[in-house]
Amino acid sequence: MIKHHPRPSDEKRAKKKFGQNFLKDERILRKIIESMPADDLKVVEIGPGLGDLTRFLVENKDVTAYEVDKDLCEHLRQRFKTPIENGRLKLVCGDVLSHWEAGSLADGPYRLVANLPYYIATNIILRALKDRHCRSLLVMVQKEVAEKFAAEPGEKAFSALSVLAQTAGDVCRCFDVPPEAFVPAPKVVSSILRIEKRASPDDIGFETFLKTAFTQPRKTLAKNLSARFDRRAVMEALTGLGLSPSVRPHEVATSLYHRLYKQLKGDVDGREETPGEQQLSKQQ
Repeated sequence: MIKHHPRPSDEKRAKKKFGQNFLKDERILRKIIESMPADDLKVVEIGPGLGDLTRFLVENKDVTAYEVDKDLCEHLRQRFKTPIENGRLKLVCGDVLSHWEAGSLADGPYRLVANLPYYIATNIILRALKDRHCRSLLVMVQKEVAEKFAAEPGEKAFSALSVLAQTAGDVCRCFDVPPEAFVPAPKVVSSILRIEKRASPDDIGFETFLKTAFTQPRKTLAKNLSARFDRRAVMEALTGLGLSPSVRPHEVATSLYHRLYKQLKGDVDGREETPGEQQLSKQQ
């Protein structure tokens, strides 16, 4: 295994308050680039850091990069002076979430690429799923977070995040990244998560419904839902969908959650079950 020894300045530049861990392994950087769709869509990069991934992106893509660290912004302005001047790279300094409050991160279709700080990763992904201009996400997150988004119905890691991600599109945990690929090395394994979007669902009512459904994952779905909805209505809805009263939250397919929500809370557009979900539903 080729080891990439950190430069002293890289260690010094990493700031704990921003959760910074700079990806330095050249092979991992290239694998990320290879995992991106080959098209001409603009790329939005969140947290470019020292610009090690950015340098690959600007070779073939128009990039808008959001960086919250003012010191790193100055570094990036110097390192990418030419791409900034010729319009290949647009550097936006500030909190990306504040820019999202004003709308999309781009004025047209884009693909999101990011090495996300663990403390904010889930929030960023959920925002991107709702952004109608965002066509796909290729993000590095803590392995456990990626597992929750990518889990299939029936797996222990299947959660409300899994349902939301599958509602938006196709989800894949591409590969893991060891701690030694970063400077400084984090204490956890990371994963590359890819979501190819088909839609940009934004229904706060459905999100609240899912939080209720997965409140206590080890309890039955009926018990969790009965904390907010009439128990009789819950049991009738489960029975009507062919679900056992003892079914656990992680055992229910995404499409069935949409149908349950529609019955218990109001009108909401569901989606067709995938073949795998249809099989799981029959088993239940």
